[in-house]
Amino acid sequence: MPDRNDVALVTGAGGFIGSHLVERLVAEGHRVRAFVRYTGRQENGALRMVPPEVLREVEIVSGDLRSQDSVFRAVEGARWVFHLGALISIPYSYVSPEETVASNVIGTLNVLQAARTFGPERVIHTSSSEVYGTARYVPMDESHPLQGQSPYSASKIGADKIAESFFRSYGVPVVTIRPFNTYGPRQSTRAVIPTVITQYLREEKLTLGNLHPTRDFTFVSDTVDAFLRTLDAKDVLGKEINLGSSREISIGDLVHLIGELMGMQKTTSQENKRVRPVASEVERLYADPSLASELLGWNAKTSLEDGLRMTVEWVKENASFYRSMEYGR
Repeated sequence: MPDRNDVALVTGAGGFIGSHLVERLVAEGHRVRAFVRYTGRQENGALRMVPPEVLREVEIVSGDLRSQDSVFRAVEGARWVFHLGALISIPYSYVSPEETVASNVIGTLNVLQAARTFGPERVIHTSSSEVYGTARYVPMDESHPLQGQSPYSASKIGADKIAESFFRSYGVPVVTIRPFNTYGPRQSTRAVIPTVITQYLREEKLTLGNLHPTRDFTFVSDTVDAFLRTLDAKDVLGKEINLGSSREISIGDLVHLIGELMGMQKTTSQENKRVRPVASEVERLYADPSLASELLGWNAKTSLEDGLRMTVEWVKENASFYRSMEYGR
């Protein structure tokens, strides 16, 4: 059992993965500090879906990653820092590349500066498979070239390299976790799986973007498990580690699979605003997670079918959480 005086800070705690990580950390006996982006309405994002008895155990700190003062106050006294905070919407990054870069690059710089100042035992920095761009070979390992095919992916490349530089230059104990496409309960409809499920439930036909790109999907509990394994894993500092299921599926086949699991079939049309610019579309992502297996003892345990079933049931039970035609937020 962890020492309850040891604080685990989670930035981006109001996000999809962050809220699940907070819940799991509390369940395992950690003292958790949740850093959420301040809003005038005092909203805590997906943390509102965490059971109240769990949330009472969490210290919630509001601020902005772009504010060095906010970040320093959050990091001070933390033994571990899980840095998940970011602007993650690819469509929004086309509209506001400045805000995306400020939040993702400068925000990460602030976290690392704070870690350099206060000396946490470990900083777990969150990357994205989008940094690779379209696969040049598969499965994609950590040596795959990086390519900024959207302002979002470029910002994550910048954040990853800042993290690498702080490890190499200052000895900040950073490990970079690079999830491929995580899905599951609480994910917003900016992502394809909740979009498809909610449209199956509410719309006469599905309105989506390109159906031919392929992705590698990992259920959220498996992703969270990998984050926790980094706390005491050996030989991980300074490294980047892919998380994936080793299963590739096209968006079109995914839509069909979700329909089969729901016992529904509907026609699909393409909406231009959901289609990335041609040179920006990431056509193929397919992970090689062998390094995660070697260093973390981690493998994805949840099949795509089982994970989709759990996600469908959660969406049905929490319909008010969703607006089916919401996109890009």
